[in-house]
Amino acid sequence: MKNMFKITAATFLALGLASGASAMEFTKGTVKKVDAKAKKVTLIHEELKSLDMPAMTMVFRVKDEALFEKMKVGSTIEFVADRLEGKLTVIELK
Repeated sequence: MKNMFKITAATFLALGLASGASAMEFTKGTVKKVDAKAKKVTLIHEELKSLDMPAMTMVFRVKDEALFEKMKVGSTIEFVADRLEGKLTVIELK
């Protein structure tokens, strides 16, 4: 009986983690400013549902410097942002 409980609990935990990973959604934004030296980008973005944040213009840190190659001032991007170490950070681009 205890083994069945452990297996069931492990299954629900795995499903919860998998659904959390897929909950990250892309948001559209326009690049306003790029500061690769400081590893920051200013974006005019739509609502960030995953972070419960309305549309606005704000500065984000950039997780991977290679992402700057896809960010040019004035370009429209689709991105995923998350809080890393308490800082809003762009973690992925389409």
